[in-house]
Amino acid sequence: MGLLDKFKKKQEAPAPEDDEMVEFEKQEMTGWDAVTEAFEKLYPEQKDPKHYGVLIPWELGGNDPLTGISIYETDEYYHFVTYGLSEIYGKETDDPEISGYGMEFTFKLKRSSIDKADEEAELRCVCRTLQKVARITFESGELFRANEYIYTGQTVGIDRHQKSGLTGFILVADPSVDSIDTPNGKVDFVEFIGCTDIELIAVRDKHMTVPELYSAIGSDITDYKRKSVL
Repeated sequence: MGLLDKFKKKQEAPAPEDDEMVEFEKQEMTGWDAVTEAFEKLYPEQKDPKHYGVLIPWELGGNDPLTGISIYETDEYYHFVTYGLSEIYGKETDDPEISGYGMEFTFKLKRSSIDKADEEAELRCVCRTLQKVARITFESGELFRANEYIYTGQTVGIDRHQKSGLTGFILVADPSVDSIDTPNGKVDFVEFIGCTDIELIAVRDKHMTVPELYSAIGSDITDYKRKSVL
């Protein structure tokens, strides 16, 4: 089975019968468990992180392609990780070396850069952004890899109220967690780092590379209050 077949949305999929729902719950979760294990090594005290799941799975006509997004916490930042770009259940695609699209997204958001009273809404905003990018992959097969960038030309911030100076992203290999070999194949963790318009234009126009910009920023933690380094 090819990737686009595996992740194809069933536009007219019928609602599952009770027996089908039972079978869904019984699916093996080898890929999911492998991702969770990688993050539990980073945060061994967090066995039940905040998690946002979907009510209707993508393959049954839902709008969001990622099955879920977990958020681990430190005093400094929130660490997001997606579930669904890789094969989180059993192996179904043809390539034994790669799990699904071979990646999951991550994102670190600096706690002090968001309003405490608006915290829940900001976390959900990040989840919506990750879902939007994942939707591009599910619908077109476009992959997002380390040392690439996402620039749409928007000038409003990526935060909920669109007031941040950060308008897009560069992508790096998450330095906190190595790629993993799961029973379904390899998974890379591709981290999003928020960047300003002028920074992204510099990368787009080849005045600097993504690794050079990453080095200039000096951190993989997205700070909505950060000023441009250029």
